Order: sequence, then C-alpha cells, then structure tokens
Amino acid sequence: MTRWIKRRLLIVSLVVLAALAASWWWLSGNGATDGQWQTARAQPADIEDLVTALGTLEPYDYVDVGAQVSGQLEKLHVDLGDKVEKGQLLAEIDASVQESQVQAGLAQLDALRAQLEQQRAELELAQVQFDRQERLRQADATSDDAWQTAKATLATTRAQIKVLQAQIDQTQSGLEGDQATLGYAKIYAPRDGTVVTLDAREGQTLNANQTAPILMRVADLSTMTVSTEVSEADVDRLEIGMPVYFSTLGNSAVRYDSTLRQVLPTPEVVNNVVLYTAEFDVANPDNALMSGMTAQVFFVVESAKGALSVPASAVKSGADGQYVEVPAGKGRLEKRPVKTGVTDRVRVQITDGLAEGDTVVIGKVQAQTEDEPRRRGLF
Repeated sequence: MTRWIKRRLLIVSLVVLAALAASWWWLSGNGATDGQWQTARAQPADIEDLVTALGTLEPYDYVDVGAQVSGQLEKLHVDLGDKVEKGQLLAEIDASVQESQVQAGLAQLDALRAQLEQQRAELELAQVQFDRQERLRQADATSDDAWQTAKATLATTRAQIKVLQAQIDQTQSGLEGDQATLGYAKIYAPRDGTVVTLDAREGQTLNANQTAPILMRVADLSTMTVSTEVSEADVDRLEIGMPVYFSTLGNSAVRYDSTLRQVLPTPEVVNNVVLYTAEFDVANPDNALMSGMTAQVFFVVESAKGALSVPASAVKSGADGQYVEVPAGKGRLEKRPVKTGVTDRVRVQITDGLAEGDTVVIGKVQAQTEDEPRRRGLF
C-alpha cells in the first residue's frame, strides 16, 4: 500500500512537472504566439554612414630652418615652443673663416684698384708719347721704329686696363658672394610662428657642404592638417569636400569639424595593405591641437538627422525588394515592403513603409536551456 501511494505521488509529480515545463515552453516563445519573436519599434534616430580612420596632426604651414654655412653653432637665441616673428635672430654660427675670406677679398680688390689707377696714369703717358710721335712722323722727324714703339705701348696699356677691370669685376663678384656667406652665419626667422622642433645644440659643428643641416622648424599653429590613412576598400567612398570630423585620443569629448581637402594619388603599402593618404585642415585658434597628436577620424559618406529607423537586422531582401516582418498575431508574421535610406550597419533609415512606433521583428527568441526553468524556480 505504501509502495502504491509512493508510485502515485511520483506519477502525479511527474505530470505536474511536465505541465509546468510545457507551460514554461509555451510562454517563453517557442509556441505559436507573438512572444516567440524579438521585436523593436521604428523610432527617430541620427544615422551616419561613416568611413573611420586614424590620423596624425601636423601644422598646415611650416618652414624648416637650416644652416647654409659650415662652422660651430655659437649661440641659439630661441628654445622649443618659443613664438618668433619674421626677421628675428634665431641662431649664430662661428663666422671667423667667412670673415677672413671677406677681408682677403677686400684687400685684393684694393690692390687691383691701385693697379688700375697706375695703368690709367701710364695710359695717359703712353697717349702723350704716341701723339708726339704722330706729329714728328708727319714732319718726317722720327723713325718708324719709334712711332711703332709708341703705338704698341699705347695699345698694351689699354689692354692691361681692360684686364685689370675684368679682374676687379671678378673679385667684386667673389667678394659679394663671401659677404653673403658671412651673412648666412646669422640665421633669422623666415616667418612668424612657433618653434615646434629644435634639432641643434650650442657648440655643435655644422657641415653644410653636402646638404643644409636643419636646425629647427618654425610653424604656424593657427591651422592644423590631419593626415589619415584610408584602405583601398574605402577610398572610393571619399569625395573632396565631404564632411569629416575627429576627436583626439587625449580629449575624445571635443569634436572638430572640417571638410576633406585632398586624397594623395600615390598609396603606401604596409604589410601588403594598400593605404591612401587623405588630408583635411582645421582651425586651431586656441592652440589646443598640437603637432603629432593622434586623431580618431570619421568621414561622413551620408547622414540623416531624426530619421525614422529600425535595427539593421530587421530589414531583409527578397525578389520584390526590401521588406520587414511585423507580428500579425497568433505567432504569424506579415511581410511589409519598405524603402530604405542611410545605414550605419546598426540602424537603417526607413523612408517609406513604416510609421513611428510600428513594431518589427528583429529575430527569434533563443530557446532556453534545461537549467533555465530551474533558475526561474519552476522545478
């Protein structure tokens, strides 16, 4: 008797548990009811179709200041970060060699000018002697040899003056070059700006014989250029003049807006990946943007503000075009044709076919595991 009662209790318990399990299965959405679908409502949202990239900030306009003469860097008059004005003295190079060359040129020029004065005096004497010989010859009072000698002396003196004048011109030209070189020993700012790099130190020996060594960079920081690398898969989506915005890694809360200026035609290949450089400019009136900063860049291909939208998973494609599914009651679904606009791969703009608040199906409710009813306290 006791065994029979236990068996009946066991059977009843199993029946109750089976009923509870069936009820839970039905209510959880695996039955033919609306509860088996995951849904969402059509709502307004801001949607942007974006191409993302990382960029680096650099000054839009800058000048690399170099040394045009060799020598020891005697004095630096600026430091990194200093603001400078056009014509301001930046650095001085030891100019003792250039000064010696200029002094030697001046001395040589003085000597040649003295020789020229001497030759001009000799020219006057030669002219007088030739004129005398010319008069004597007309009076048949001199020999042909004396006349020929006077004529040759006059011509030679004139030629020597021409040679000296040419030497003076050559020396003068060389002296002007040496004076210009001497002037290069003092380096002045070619423009207004800020010293953003400083690659030289006082006492350093500079060799300008091959290439001009760069001492510093002076840049205008009021406008910055952002250079980004865009993959070849996305570069066709870029257009000159399209909107673009970015934020820096150090201050992601601040957004900077601009437009695309150019895409360089020659790509760079990095690890077999083809990357194109896209550049745009942004005003920097408060100098918050600095050279070398990293920017998270967003190129806006398309955008829609306050657009009626649904999750991207709700939109499907068929033979007759795009559609969404809406619950029709008793577990049935109804296909509704729609027209779409901008998408950001998360939400899709609906331009026709739905109204705000309409419910669309985005997926099926996942079946619960065997432990789920126990966690809910059904067993």
